[in-house]
Parts: sequence; C-alpha cells; structure tokens
Amino acid sequence: MKDAEWIAKLLRHGLLKASFIPDRNQRELRELVRYRRSIIEERARQHNRIQKVLEGANIKLGSVVSDIMGVSSRDMLRAIADGEDDPEKLASFARRTMKKKKDELELALRGYINPHQRLMLKTILTHIDFLSEQIELLNLEVATRLSSHQEDIERLDSIPGIATRMAEQILAEVGTDVEKQFPSAAHLCSWAGLVPGHNESAGKRKSTNMKKGNKYLKSALIEAAHSV
Repeated sequence: MKDAEWIAKLLRHGLLKASFIPDRNQRELRELVRYRRSIIEERARQHNRIQKVLEGANIKLGSVVSDIMGVSSRDMLRAIADGEDDPEKLASFARRTMKKKKDELELALRGYINPHQRLMLKTILTHIDFLSEQIELLNLEVATRLSSHQEDIERLDSIPGIATRMAEQILAEVGTDVEKQFPSAAHLCSWAGLVPGHNESAGKRKSTNMKKGNKYLKSALIEAAHSV
C-alpha cells in the first residue's frame, strides 16, 4: 500500500489526527502579521544603528534618555542631521520632564559630528519613518480582518504580558476556533513547541531541549512571558 493510501486509512479510522491546516483567510492573515513582525524587528535594528552612529561621534544621548527614539530625542537627532552641533541649542529640544535634564543633555550632546555621520543619521531616520508608515498600514489591515473577533482580542489583551498586537499574532497563528483544532491547552502548548522533551532512563531524568513547533507563536509567547 502506498504511503498516501496508508495515511488516508489511518485518518479514516481515527488512528492519526490531521495536521492543522489553516484556511485561505487565516493564511493571508498570518502572512500579514508575520511580515509586520519582520518590519518591526528591522526598525529595532535601525534604532540600534543610530545608537552606534552616535557612539562613533562621542554623543552619549542614550545615557540620559530612556528612549533614543522618543519625541525629544528624535528632534535632537534631526537637528544634528541637518547640521546643528551646538549642545545648548540641541538640548533646548527637550520637552516636558526632559527639560529637567537639560544640563545633562548638554554634556551628553558634546560630540564630534562629521558630514558622514550626519548623512548616516539622516538616511537612517528617513528609513525608520518609512518602516513606521508600513507598520501602521499593516496595523490597519490586520485590525480590519480581525474586526469580527474583537471580543477574542480583548480577552487575550486582559492577560498580563499580552497587548493588542500580541493578541493579533496569537489569533493569526492558532486561528479563532481554538477548541476545534486543539483538544486541550497541552495540545496547543505542544504544537507551539513549548513543552520540554522527556528523557528518562533508569529513573534518572536527563536534560532535554524544548520540542520544535510553531516558531512564530513560540517567540511571541516567550516574549509575553519575559515582559511579565
């Protein structure tokens, strides 16, 4: 008997459970959400690149501000990219609570900016703006496709560590009819690859790695756990 016929026979008799194959709508949603995640990760890499350019110019902005791409910091970076190098003028872009750190900012902004670094900053900032626009477009599309499942998103959002974007990613990976695809929470955890392997011999347990599974769902759930 051919392999395909043998598998079909096992499925008919309930001896083998069919793999979870999402329908077209969910496959498209998955593609959107996964692509959005890749763009978000790319934007984070560009943030790190800006920090590297600043370090090369001996500017220690990151040691004073918590978010190098916050509103105040972004204004300072744009001014630097446009040719401003006066620490006092740059520090004057500080807003709200950042104004209390004006003296610290002036010290941190005393660097040595050359034309190459200004070009790098301007190019990276432009790229970040483009990525942010694409993320926003994808956010709107994902929200539209999941508009009929708002209750599910709100329920997931109520779990510590899971926000709206994370909830959308979970629904994109597991679908909206979880009970139909996964008989229990244990089955879902196993499918996600979050169940450790079992390696025991002569009553002794040996170290094992987690099983392979849906890497997108696994990384999302691990990220949520770390945020808690």
